[in-house]
Amino acid sequence: MSTVHEHHHHHESEHNQNNRVAVLLMGYGEVESYADFANYNEQALNLLTAKFAPVPTWIYPAIAKLLAIFDLHEWSHQHNNFISPHNAIFEEQRAGIEKELQETWGDKVTVFKAFNFCAPHLPEQVLAEIKEQGFEKILIYPLLVVDSIFTSGIAVEQVNKALAQQADGDAHWLKSSRYIPSFFNKPEYIDLMAQMVEEKIEAELAQGHLASQIGIILMNHGCPHKAKGFTSGIDESQAMYELVREKLIDKYPLISVGWLNHDTPLIEWTQPNAKLAAQNLMELGASAIIMMPIGFATENHETLLDVDHIIHSLQHKHSDVTFIQMPCVNSRPEFMHMAAEWANPQIEALLGESGNTVNPQLAKTQATHHHHHH
Repeated sequence: MSTVHEHHHHHESEHNQNNRVAVLLMGYGEVESYADFANYNEQALNLLTAKFAPVPTWIYPAIAKLLAIFDLHEWSHQHNNFISPHNAIFEEQRAGIEKELQETWGDKVTVFKAFNFCAPHLPEQVLAEIKEQGFEKILIYPLLVVDSIFTSGIAVEQVNKALAQQADGDAHWLKSSRYIPSFFNKPEYIDLMAQMVEEKIEAELAQGHLASQIGIILMNHGCPHKAKGFTSGIDESQAMYELVREKLIDKYPLISVGWLNHDTPLIEWTQPNAKLAAQNLMELGASAIIMMPIGFATENHETLLDVDHIIHSLQHKHSDVTFIQMPCVNSRPEFMHMAAEWANPQIEALLGESGNTVNPQLAKTQATHHHHHH
């Protein structure tokens, strides 16, 4: 396949040295210094919470500082100065996917990472760097959460904001862009999720527990039911859960979805949450519970600390039950490979089109014209 790609694009790249693609991998990012908590929380409140919580924005700075105190207590005191491995894992994912893509496309493709909430990798900072390096084509690729328009939409929102700020003169630097919305229904991802669970059961549980007594909780990113009209990712996450469940259910009948919710007051979240899911399965006779994050591609404080809290509180009451906490897919080589494969058709399309020169001034004129017209 790679020779076709190289041959196909060799000819036109001689005419255009700028015919390259910047792949923009996007994740949340997580703080690595306690001093950054309040700032991180404020960014998250503005981008995420504002879309579903009935809270006035002027109060965000105060809430962010308050949350930072709780975060500090949890990360520092309860978890011996926990530092999230998220950013380091995300960098491994960036490097791994770039290596895979460059085997096909050579130096026509560079992979950048952007974090929604963490400088110096905020989308506006990274896009400025992409522009500076002379790229005119980008592929927006949200990677962390495997759901939909809601979480991935934040990525697009931030990219749009940055691109609007970079609209200088009558020709925008960006000529062409593509987007990978989610991989919730990709067969190879679904297979890998099921395979990871089966391997773990085989290695640690099969000898001591009957198959019908092994409870499997497939954990999704929690979603608010009402998000001011935004599609909140419930449909995609639910569909992904059903697909993974289908792979395992014939052998292991005790399977439940477990939503990793942020317990925000006044908000109705997806149910059952992961703790309730575990309680339900134990009621049905589970003597072991395996907790597998399928809705996150990168480890973060939700998959690590939140799940750890859930397991501790359950173990306290059910000392005769075995609990196993599974890792996210992270930088498994087969995931790096499939993530690159999903990007290939979009990269091919971007390299194959000449793109448009967009005049940002025109958008303003058009808006005024339509306004007067009506």
